[in-house]
Amino acid sequence: MLLSFSKFQLFLFCLLTTSIYGQHSLLVKVLDNETNMPLFGATVFIADIESGGISNKDGKVEFSNLTAGQYEVIIRFLGYKTRYQYINIPSESNTVIIIRLEHDHEELQELIVQSNRSSRTIEDVPTRVEIIAGEELSEKGNMKPGDIRMLLNESTGIQTQQTSATSYNSSIRIQGLDGKYTQLLRDGLPLYSGLSSGLSLMQIAPLDLSQVEVIKGASSTLHGGGAIAGLVNLISKKPAEESEWSFLLNGTSALGLDASSFYANKDKHLGMTVFTSFNSNNAYDPADIGLTAIPEFDRFTITPKLFWEINESMNMVLGVSYITEDRLGGSIDHIKGIQSNNHYFEANKTNRYTTELQLQKNLKDKGKVHLKNSISIFERKIEVPRYIFEGTQLSSFSEIHWSINYDQTSWIMGINLWTDKFEQSRGNDSSVLDYSLITSGFFAQNIWTLNTQWTVENGLRIDALSSGELFILPKISIMYKPNASLTLRGGGGLGYKSPTVFTEDTERLHFKGIAPIDFDKINSEKSLGTNLDINYRLQFGEKLNLSTNMLLFYTKITDPLVLEMANQEFRFIQLNGLFKTQGIELNMKWNYNKLKLFTGYTYTAAAKVFNRQEEVYPLVAKNRINNVLMYEDHGNFWIGLEAYYYSPQQLNDGSVGQSYWIMGIMSEKVIANELSIFLNFENILDTRQTAFDKIYTGDLSNPEFKDIYAPVDGFIINGGFKLRL
Repeated sequence: MLLSFSKFQLFLFCLLTTSIYGQHSLLVKVLDNETNMPLFGATVFIADIESGGISNKDGKVEFSNLTAGQYEVIIRFLGYKTRYQYINIPSESNTVIIIRLEHDHEELQELIVQSNRSSRTIEDVPTRVEIIAGEELSEKGNMKPGDIRMLLNESTGIQTQQTSATSYNSSIRIQGLDGKYTQLLRDGLPLYSGLSSGLSLMQIAPLDLSQVEVIKGASSTLHGGGAIAGLVNLISKKPAEESEWSFLLNGTSALGLDASSFYANKDKHLGMTVFTSFNSNNAYDPADIGLTAIPEFDRFTITPKLFWEINESMNMVLGVSYITEDRLGGSIDHIKGIQSNNHYFEANKTNRYTTELQLQKNLKDKGKVHLKNSISIFERKIEVPRYIFEGTQLSSFSEIHWSINYDQTSWIMGINLWTDKFEQSRGNDSSVLDYSLITSGFFAQNIWTLNTQWTVENGLRIDALSSGELFILPKISIMYKPNASLTLRGGGGLGYKSPTVFTEDTERLHFKGIAPIDFDKINSEKSLGTNLDINYRLQFGEKLNLSTNMLLFYTKITDPLVLEMANQEFRFIQLNGLFKTQGIELNMKWNYNKLKLFTGYTYTAAAKVFNRQEEVYPLVAKNRINNVLMYEDHGNFWIGLEAYYYSPQQLNDGSVGQSYWIMGIMSEKVIANELSIFLNFENILDTRQTAFDKIYTGDLSNPEFKDIYAPVDGFIINGGFKLRL
């Protein structure tokens, strides 16, 4: 009996010994890559067992009771690049694993997505959102300090389409669709629509922007009609604890000048920002054909804002904005003042007045109530030989919504009201384009984190139009994170676009000879959109990492409006057909020490289908390639080389344009902490449509302009300085 008990004790001892030797410990030490100093407060997370810890003052985090195997460890610290590393246990156990984090100068603060009103970071939302912020925003802003075309045109899936050969007007095309299907917002407020959208890209200077958010695909659930192809939300800077006074001065070889100033200050409960900008250009004709590639213009912008923390639970933003511009393109001789009745010209005079009110109240139950309103007045006069079109657009947007965030779910519900009214004061008397539209809507959205791997976002909008139409618009997005390296997002939704005469096609015609829309016979265009997004990250050693992204997209628009000539005037008709676009976006970002390589490819198959006949959608490059190689010594110097390829595009007259490459060099040097100089060589190959194709037929007294599918301004050098006090 005693012997049996001893054997049992020996068995338990062996079992316990085996268990003890099967458990291992891991000690991780997190250091700053540049200073080699320990980082206190870094998060170290072992994804496989969902266990984490916070580094102490020595930068150390210890884990115990680990079984043998390979583990994926994720190290995060605010202001540093997230590190993903595989560690083998026990070969590396019982030793200190040194992890050195590199500064992430592009994301020194968490990127909070504002376009979906969720207050979640970009990694935690099921809807795919692209954010341009930090140094990327600054670098792109250096190349075009006077407008935001460069910020958008260099992204995969986005093309800024020039709509006028002489005035330089442009619109945004997302995934091949016409610019009217993209909604442009400022701080979540829809300020640029209808007539006011024609010059918007040319009149927004980027110095006062903190980030730009882009959502591709159906976005009507939260933002209403017009967000069929997607939306672009321009987020303004807010005053911080430390005051800011920034200046930018830029000159170009194309006879342009940009001068901008941004001031921000905060004192206890009050803060303010003031943005001013003056942008001008002399008439520029690099092809020496007697027509402007860049028109003569002068533009002035001023935007003051007041930020008031009324009490601990309530804050308010009040702002106004004023933009005025005179723009004259066309015959160089006409601009020089040479008198002749045979000179072609296009003159645009605009005034834009905008107000902003945002009021937020925090509730005791973790909820918030947000009230916002904007009123916009846009006056525009277009003059071409023997014709003047002039009118005023008055629009407003009001919204009140309630939101609440819990640990695993968040809710947003609200109502909003759009009013849009246009009154024509000059033009064809027989074709007065006056219109008025009121849209009221209710929306609700829920984001639910089921577990560490699955998050679901679903929403519903109901819109009622004064024309009598009613739309019910559901949307769903799902995010799946099987591990820290892989993220999949997918979803889709419905949308609509109310009828409007203000499109790319009518902009090219200066709204001359356009018949008003008969709203009793014409209905809104309807859409269905879906996409699948795949993100994957790879770490090769300590210094080399790769981020990849693939987006598959599909959008269909039924009952599209088509502009056709009938009885000596252009009319919008609604044919039994559809527009559709589908394709793929591929993005890769390599990081190695101070080198970054961005490579992007977009395949877009856009078509219009009428009477079962499918035709290629015009002005869409089926294949696009984006390449940017950047060397950056942070705080001292950076230089980049970029190259973009556009495949041939189908034109509206049935012909096909040529393919082309655009290349450029950009650089910036910090002279002191407050002062930097920049120098850029844009389009160094001097790619111009006027060099390999025509931009008009006939003679200069009455030209018939062709579609603009390639640059017309050619090789340009720009440079200047930025000063921050």
